[in-house]
Amino acid sequence: MTKKNQIWWGEGGDGIVIMDEPKKDTIIPPAYITGIDIMEQPRPFANKQLFQNNPDTVWSMTMDTFYVNGTMPLDTGYLKTNHISWDSVTGPWALPIKLTLPYDQNVIRFHFTGTHLGNPEKTRYRYILEGIDKSWSNISDKSFTDTYRNLSPGPYTFKVSSRGFNGLWSKPASLSFTITPPWWQTWWAYSLYILVLVLAVWAFVAYHSRNLRRANQVLENKVEHRTAQLHKSIEDLKSTQSQLIQSEKLASLGELTAGIAHEIQNPLNFVNNFSEVNTELLVEMKDEMDKGNIVDAKVIADDIIANQEKIIHHGKRADAIVKGMLQHSRSSTGKKEPTNINALADEYLRLSYHGLRAKDKEFNATMKTDFDQSIGNINIIPEDIGRVLLNLYNNAFYAVTEKAKLSALSYEPTVSVSTKRLTDKPDNYRVEIRVKDNGNGIPQKVVDKIFQPFFTTKPTGVGTGLGLSLSYDIVKAHGG
Repeated sequence: MTKKNQIWWGEGGDGIVIMDEPKKDTIIPPAYITGIDIMEQPRPFANKQLFQNNPDTVWSMTMDTFYVNGTMPLDTGYLKTNHISWDSVTGPWALPIKLTLPYDQNVIRFHFTGTHLGNPEKTRYRYILEGIDKSWSNISDKSFTDTYRNLSPGPYTFKVSSRGFNGLWSKPASLSFTITPPWWQTWWAYSLYILVLVLAVWAFVAYHSRNLRRANQVLENKVEHRTAQLHKSIEDLKSTQSQLIQSEKLASLGELTAGIAHEIQNPLNFVNNFSEVNTELLVEMKDEMDKGNIVDAKVIADDIIANQEKIIHHGKRADAIVKGMLQHSRSSTGKKEPTNINALADEYLRLSYHGLRAKDKEFNATMKTDFDQSIGNINIIPEDIGRVLLNLYNNAFYAVTEKAKLSALSYEPTVSVSTKRLTDKPDNYRVEIRVKDNGNGIPQKVVDKIFQPFFTTKPTGVGTGLGLSLSYDIVKAHGG
């Protein structure tokens, strides 16, 4: 070996041979895809243009189809039958360009080779199917791939590279193909699905719209019918309310009458008793006069005169009670007049108490009054305010009566009434009337309802629920 990287050698007298040192082989022979197995069988592809331009060319049966003198159609074999299509072929192994496979032809294996003339037994391969494999396959001396099965619809590219004895990998050979989806997964199938869905939704909406219109019509008819019934019910309710109000007034009048009857009984008893005594005294006085006892006769006459004064007093009392009854029983004039509110409150308290006593002889209650004598007369409608007081008293006596039924003997039913003058201005004042009892009281949860018409805490048949409602209206009408 010389400095110039030359090799010299010689033998005998034949001379010397000089040659340069051999350079390392850096040529990379290409890799080729040699065939495709479809559904585990080799499938050859022909150049359609070639056969169409040469109608007399015969195609071998081993190529899967043939074309003779224009009498037989091209691709009558497996590829044609199974709708496998391609545009043309390329390369020495007639590989298809733009190969398209239907969804049911999705079992594929590829064959390949590397053109390494020196030490071909050292040729190695690696491959990848883009769309399936994430990396290149293991290096192997096999000239075919594993079988790819059940490939999903979509585009794929197969690549293979070879390596010779010099250890250099070739540029990958590639083949692209597409597996088409089944018809029910195609764009026009989805379009059809959308169209059918839209039609179904339209039909559904139209059907339900029609039903809604019918239902609305039925509902409108029902609403009209119910509205008519409601108007009738309101009219009936107004009529019933008027009857109940009148009934409440009559009930109040009945209680008032019972109290007045009790009140009038006392002066009548006095009148009757003193009349009987006077009759007896007159007989005695006549006897004394017949005997000539003028002094004794005069004493008896004085007793008769005293009794007569008592008869007149109690007769006037009964007359006043009767007039009061007539005054209270008549319809309200609606006109205000000066009225002694203390006398009115006291009178109705006694009437309410005696009215309750007329119903229950065993009932007793203590009545307490505290009247402000500075009030004087005030302008009110006495019949209306009297009805308000009577309702309040009746409720109070009812409350203590119910508690008395459940309480011990030590319980003393008490109803109190008081009046008070409240001065806002020197020339203007208001009057406050308080009615209080020591009964069970009003439950807090119903306080907001006590002035509502027909609301009552009393058992059915005992109260109408109109007393406080009417009282509320009367007091509001008086500016209270």
